[in-house]
Amino acid sequence: MRIASMASCAVTVVSLLVASTVSAEPPRDIGSRLELFADDFLIEKLSDGATQHLHSPTAREVALVTDSPWEGNTSAYYTIFQDGDLYRMYYRGSHYDTTTKKATHREFACYAESRDGIEWKKPELGLFDFKGSKANNIVLDGIGTHCFTPFKDSNPECDPQAQYKAVARGRPVGKKGLYIYKSADAIHWSLMVDGPVITTGAFDSQNLAFWDPHRKLYVAYHRNFVNGVRAIMTCTSEDFVHWTAPVYLEYGDAPNQHLYTNAVMPYLRAPHIKIGFPTRFLPDQGSRVEPIFMISRDGLVFKRWNEAVISEDAPEDRDGNRSNYMARGLLQLPNNDRELSVYATEAYYTGPDSRIRRFSYRLDGFVSVHGEAGGGRLLTRPLIFQGDKLQLNFTTAEKGSLRVEVQRVDGTPIDGLALSDCQLLAGDEIAGAVRWRKATLDGLAGRPVRLLFELKQADLYSLRFHK
Repeated sequence: MRIASMASCAVTVVSLLVASTVSAEPPRDIGSRLELFADDFLIEKLSDGATQHLHSPTAREVALVTDSPWEGNTSAYYTIFQDGDLYRMYYRGSHYDTTTKKATHREFACYAESRDGIEWKKPELGLFDFKGSKANNIVLDGIGTHCFTPFKDSNPECDPQAQYKAVARGRPVGKKGLYIYKSADAIHWSLMVDGPVITTGAFDSQNLAFWDPHRKLYVAYHRNFVNGVRAIMTCTSEDFVHWTAPVYLEYGDAPNQHLYTNAVMPYLRAPHIKIGFPTRFLPDQGSRVEPIFMISRDGLVFKRWNEAVISEDAPEDRDGNRSNYMARGLLQLPNNDRELSVYATEAYYTGPDSRIRRFSYRLDGFVSVHGEAGGGRLLTRPLIFQGDKLQLNFTTAEKGSLRVEVQRVDGTPIDGLALSDCQLLAGDEIAGAVRWRKATLDGLAGRPVRLLFELKQADLYSLRFHK
């Protein structure tokens, strides 16, 4: 009886250990969507030295210099988006005389465009006068020029006369808040209503809005203060005119820090995911700023990475007062299916003008799960997928490799889909196909499974199931 009792206890202990590794939460239905490994949405456990690694983009060429008389060294708050085969850029034109400590002219909203995202032109729009001439690229004068932030409305029910919309801060006496604008051609803009539509906030930053195709709502992100610390608020609207009461974003256990701009947007390859490049303001370090990265599934709770994604030496003139802002925009340039481009400012305040520089990320390359030579492991939460094929975005070192096991929810491998059955993946693939020697994913769609990844000198960025 004693031996049987001990055996029973041993079985109980083993069962408890197994149960402790199995999530009790319902499976995550990912369908055939692209999913990033930039947060813990898919990740149940990292073991054997596997870690998540934040990546920084690579510095490229200077995209634009604000050297026109109506621009200057405090030009800022860049918004960039693709519109068909054209890329559009909007920004504030302003200049500050460091000797007199005064602005040399009123602020304007300016416009530039590009066919490749690399070479940008400032067209002479002929809309607004500057010192007796309309030969300039000024796209807005008057209310809203401090932080005019447009977007192309992808709402399928959008009025063609308002297919481009924008938000911007206005400060008429008694009417402070966010004003909204419309345009049929992205050049000629008018107010949609006379007064502000969002009034809770500080607003002296790049406030923005967009149509969220996943939630089927307009979503706005703007700035306020919490106990003297700059913070980001969000609210939603069904018609772009009437908005819900703003609420503050949440960041889990991330430290409470000044966040100036937010640069939130749906990720272009997976619009159900929201990413942002908020600008962290460091007032105790000479008013330095630096962009960081964050990601969300609901647009309210964000996983916020605390390392700067663009350092002040990348490559120059970003260590001064407010000289390292990320623009709001993420582009995939023509004939380049492996990279994404972002843009960041430099030389703010320090020269007769300022600049914006292009940087490039690997496709999906914001964060990876990394395994060293010993073979780190990643176990996913239970998930449900659609399709019968699995593709991965990954890189390995010369002697590195990656393997995948498909498991039942209880952690046992499915016959023919164990690690030992998986053909080694190696190299540099954006959509590398996973294959097993004797089995396929046929019949598993719609059924809860887990994935176990073994990474040896490898980085895993994203996955997608498909037909």
